[in-house]
Amino acid sequence: MKIAIINGPNLNLLGKRETDIYGNVSFEIYLEELKSTFPGVEFSYFQSNIEGELVNAIQETGFQVDGIILNPAGYGHTSVSIGDAVAAITAPVVEVHISNIYAREEFRKLTHISAKAAGVITGLGLHGYALAVHYLMRR
Repeated sequence: MKIAIINGPNLNLLGKRETDIYGNVSFEIYLEELKSTFPGVEFSYFQSNIEGELVNAIQETGFQVDGIILNPAGYGHTSVSIGDAVAAITAPVVEVHISNIYAREEFRKLTHISAKAAGVITGLGLHGYALAVHYLMRR
């Protein structure tokens, strides 16, 4: 099974930024944990702070993998283009947010991806990625 993980802006700072919200573990360290937890899954990983690069990554992987775990970060609330890219591909997408977007600022309660995703996991920290893997493996 092949799963692509695509992370949006500022997630390269996990473990350093707002640790009270996002925790103190970098994504690279967590990714190694995911790989050891799911040895039968071939993971690819991409992170960008640039919207168009995220759209390209979704388009490039969305016909080649069995599923995508997408954390669009702040772009989820603003990017119609990322939502359109999710709608255009064949791979199922699970939208993941580390923080509970519904317990934060009002503008974070809307995402342009959710309606096009197979599901949404929000507020469970990095564990949300593992839950997304479980879902995609059973799909």
